Order: sequence, then C-alpha cells, then structure tokens
Amino acid sequence: MRAIPDPGFAGDDGSADPTLRAALAAATDGGPTEPALAALLRSRLLVPVVAVLGEVEYDANGLARDKSSDLAAVLMTGRDGRQALLAFTSNDALTGWDPQARPVPVTTRAAAQAALAEGAAALLVDVAGPAMFVIEDDDLRQVAAGADLVRVGRTYAWTHRGEGTTAPV
Repeated sequence: MRAIPDPGFAGDDGSADPTLRAALAAATDGGPTEPALAALLRSRLLVPVVAVLGEVEYDANGLARDKSSDLAAVLMTGRDGRQALLAFTSNDALTGWDPQARPVPVTTRAAAQAALAEGAAALLVDVAGPAMFVIEDDDLRQVAAGADLVRVGRTYAWTHRGEGTTAPV
C-alpha cells in the first residue's frame, strides 16, 4: 500500500493569514513592498487549476462522442505581453476570481518555481483582490531559489542559507 506524501498543510481550511493580508493591503496602499514579500515567504498560497478540454472524438454524424480534459495551472498575459502565474491567499479570493477553479496549496517558493518553469515573468497574487500583489524580476528568482528576505537596519536584503551572503533589495 502506497502512502500519499503530506504536502505540509494539514489542518489548512483555506483561510487567508490575517498578517499576510494586512501586509499585502499596506503594500497596495502605497506602503513598502518588502514586508508583504517577507510575509509571502512564510505563507501558503493556493494555485488554481482549471479543466482544459483535451481531445474530442466525433462520430460519423459529426457529433462529439468522447471528450477528454486535463487540469492546468493558469497563466495571465499582461498588457505588456508578459505572463504571470496566478496564486491566491485564500479560497475566498480564488473563488471570487473563478468559482470553478480548484485550489492546490503550495509554498510561495514552489509557486515561484512553477512560474519560472512555465516561462512566466511574474507571480500574481490575488488578481481579483482584496489586495493584488506581484512578485517579478529578481524578486521572483530569489524566491524560487529559496532565499530569505531579512530586515537589515532600514532596508531589506536577500540572504541564502549556507552562503552567508546578502544582496540589498
């Protein structure tokens, strides 16, 4: 008998972390983005998967006989042509965007890695609100690499475990 590995979110009811929501709201209202990014690094996100129609077989009369579907993560294309992987802080935020989407709980690092693997330029958190936040460019690469964001005096810096190095944000 095979055991299904624990994804690390036992007891998760899909609610948003209030500290994370407050940090995202502050960043959206013009506050610094670093505290929101630091809060995201300690949080679980929900990546939506949606059904995508696969192959369709037709009978001799041209009627669909058999259909298949696949599940896929969602990429959104911005006005500038770049793509972003969608992620949400809660089930409520996800279903507010698409009630048919199914949540897959992941760490923010895993979501960033998936975004880069899909060729996306960003991770877009809570696109339908309550406070949209974007992780892109060097921040996206640092998150995917497993870096930590720490406060150093009045600024923040990326640190990498075991390397003893920091890079200012």
